[in-house]
Amino acid sequence: MTTPKSPSAKPPSLTDALIPIAALVVMLSLSVFIFGSDSSSGPNQIVLTMAAAIASIVAIRNGYKWASLQRAIVDGISTAMIAILILLSVGALIGTWLMAGTVPSLIYYGLELLNPSWFFAATCLICAIAALATGSSWTVAGTLGVALIGVALGLGQSPEIAAGAVISGAYFGDKMSPLSDTTNLAPAVVETDIFSHIQHMAWTTGPSFIMALFIFSIIGLGTDATADSSSLQQLMLTLDDNFRISILALSPLAVVFYLAYKKTPPLPTILFGALLGGVLAVILQPEGVLKFADSPELSRSMAMAKGVWLAMSDGYVSNTGVAAVDDLLTRGGMSSMLVTIWLIITALSFGAILEHTGMLQRLVDGALKRAKTTGSLVATVVMSCIGINIVAADQYIAIVLPGKMYRAEFKKRGLDAKNLSRVIEDSGTLTSPLVPWNTCGAYMAATLGVATFAYLPFVFFNLINPVVSMIYGFTGFTMVKIDESAEATTA
Repeated sequence: MTTPKSPSAKPPSLTDALIPIAALVVMLSLSVFIFGSDSSSGPNQIVLTMAAAIASIVAIRNGYKWASLQRAIVDGISTAMIAILILLSVGALIGTWLMAGTVPSLIYYGLELLNPSWFFAATCLICAIAALATGSSWTVAGTLGVALIGVALGLGQSPEIAAGAVISGAYFGDKMSPLSDTTNLAPAVVETDIFSHIQHMAWTTGPSFIMALFIFSIIGLGTDATADSSSLQQLMLTLDDNFRISILALSPLAVVFYLAYKKTPPLPTILFGALLGGVLAVILQPEGVLKFADSPELSRSMAMAKGVWLAMSDGYVSNTGVAAVDDLLTRGGMSSMLVTIWLIITALSFGAILEHTGMLQRLVDGALKRAKTTGSLVATVVMSCIGINIVAADQYIAIVLPGKMYRAEFKKRGLDAKNLSRVIEDSGTLTSPLVPWNTCGAYMAATLGVATFAYLPFVFFNLINPVVSMIYGFTGFTMVKIDESAEATTA
């Protein structure tokens, strides 16, 4: 349903549009200064709520009725309902996969196979291949990513750099996969076909990914391959003593990737993976499930059901007696995602008001007047996508709005639409996990257990790609003209 506009409302001025943005920046800065890494656990949500209130006051002063603003907020939040349900399902999946020994087995085998000197590059490449096959960066981060963070801790490596490698690989594969929702959305918005879009993206994503792999390789060469060998052995022994480590324990991972490859929607795929993890926990780790349930008054079957139930709702709590292992394996549960969902709801409320009242459009219009060359136009699109990711807090909005806003301008300048779809993905899709209150940033932080600002400096692919895109814009390299594209199609 389309949100009704207020008939008497006047368009916002540039000052009107800047007031809530300035308030947001100031309050977020204050939040981070006072609360540090805990700012995303509540303080940032309060900031976003207050910023939405300020934006509402500006809108009401311009003639908007509260009823229309309220409807816009509800509609804005509704766009993220699938993402919210996926988040809850991922929480349940992590809980049951820990209990079933899926994550412990992945960590155990990873510790046997991976060497610290090439761990980060290998992590990036593995996640890229998995995301290319499934088309989902979220699925890869919620499955392989969780396990690889555990492997990093076992190897004595930085979880922040490991998270950067996971996200870099996952987003490269996601972008280049025809199964990805954003990879389908971007060309659809600008009216080009998906395969031309993917082929054109290869010019920017290919070099960016190679540079990221090179940086991860250099970082790996500087690590001590013998570091923490005793703690590594202790970790592996503890895992082996407390879980049934086996290839069979990895079957939920294989099933999830297969379903994703067959284009099964993410929500039922991840939820089925969570349920399969619960069944496998009962089969492979029955005594562990009973111990976790801690209900001797119940029958064996009911106690097992309770254990799986608890893992899905509140997460798995490891009790091996080894602090490092217990800290690593105590995670998951739907309840663990509630703070993240709170962040998403408040962020989308703020973004919905800005979009509904035309404040976002007003900011973009002002930027477009200064874009005289192709390079400055591409830079404007990149900055707009990044800005929308920050203020609207959703990658889909950062794809759809710029696509609609700049499509006519690219056509007017004789630039093929696939140039625009590429720039939108290079910036709108890739910068979304770099913003803590964005749905993607919140998801990655909650799933990987590493704060957004902590992994941000190490997400090399996502940082490099927008820069490469702008360089191509200013040099004209691979910026295809409409007539050139038509000739290539004819040939």
